[in-house]
Amino acid sequence: MKRKLLFILNPKAGKGRAIDLHDLIKSSVPKEMEYSIEVFNTSEEFEKIISTLHTQHYTDAIAVGGDGTINSVAKNLVGNEITLGIIPQGSGNGLARTLGISMDIKTSIEDIIKGKKAKIDHGTVNDIPFFCTSGIGFDAHIGNLFALSKKRGLKSYVKITLREILRYKCKNYVIRLNGEELKRKAYLITIANAGQYGNDFYIAPQAKLTDGKFHVVVLKPFNFFSAFGIFVKVLRGKADRSRHIETFVTDKLTIEREGKDDIHFDGEPEFQGEKLDYICHHQQLNVIVGQKFKTN
Repeated sequence: MKRKLLFILNPKAGKGRAIDLHDLIKSSVPKEMEYSIEVFNTSEEFEKIISTLHTQHYTDAIAVGGDGTINSVAKNLVGNEITLGIIPQGSGNGLARTLGISMDIKTSIEDIIKGKKAKIDHGTVNDIPFFCTSGIGFDAHIGNLFALSKKRGLKSYVKITLREILRYKCKNYVIRLNGEELKRKAYLITIANAGQYGNDFYIAPQAKLTDGKFHVVVLKPFNFFSAFGIFVKVLRGKADRSRHIETFVTDKLTIEREGKDDIHFDGEPEFQGEKLDYICHHQQLNVIVGQKFKTN
C-alpha cells in the first residue's frame, strides 16, 4: 500500500524549536512520497487536523512534539490501521526513547521514511488513554507543578523535583490486582506500560510495550539517606532492585485513595477521583520504531 504521511506539528514543543523543522522535513521526505505538514495552536485546530487525518486516507500520522502531543495524536489512532510516527521535541520523550527512536531529528525522520513498524500496547485509566506511564503520588504532584511552571525543559523539571522531594508526604492506597487486595502507604505508584518516564529514567526496567502487561511500581516510604540510592538505581535502570520498591505485573488493576487528587498520564497532569481503574489493551496501536527496537 502506498504511504501518505501527515506531519502534525506542535509549534510550542522543544521551546519553540519544532516550528523550525518545516524545511528539514521537506528536504528529507522523498519526492515520490505523498505528505502534508499541519501546525496547530489551539485544540480546535488540532481536532480539524485529526478529522483530515481520518477522511483523507493518510496511512501515517507523525507527531512532532513532546509526550503530550504524542499522547494526543496516538489516542486517535488506537484500534485502526493508521501508524504513529514520532519526531521527538519534548522534555522527556519517554515513548520515543522506548521505541528506539533517535533524539537526533534527522535520524528520526530517516526512520519514519524507512517505516519499520510494530504493534504496541496502551493503557487506560478511567478510560483515558496513556502509552508510556501513568502515576499517582509524587510524580503526579511534580507533573502538575511542572505544567504550571513558566520554564520548560529538563533543568526546570529537575529543579522542581529536588525542591519537592523531601516535602512530599506519603499517602494511603488500596490496590486490587490479580485477585488480591493490598493496602500500602506509598510515596508514589507508577503504572508502567513502558519502562521509563523519559530521559532514560527507568522506574520499571522490566516493562515491555508488547507483552499485554503493566508493571505496577510502588515506592514505599524512605528517609533522607535512602533518597540518593533510589535515584541512582532509577538512573542505572535497576529500580526493581531497590528494597524500597515493590513491583507487580498485571493486565488490570484498581486503586482507591483517600480523596480526589493529582494523576498523570504520559506526564500530562489531571485531577481525578478517589477510584482509578487501569486496563492494559494488547497491541492495538501501530507505531514506527527505530532500528534498535526489539519486540518480546
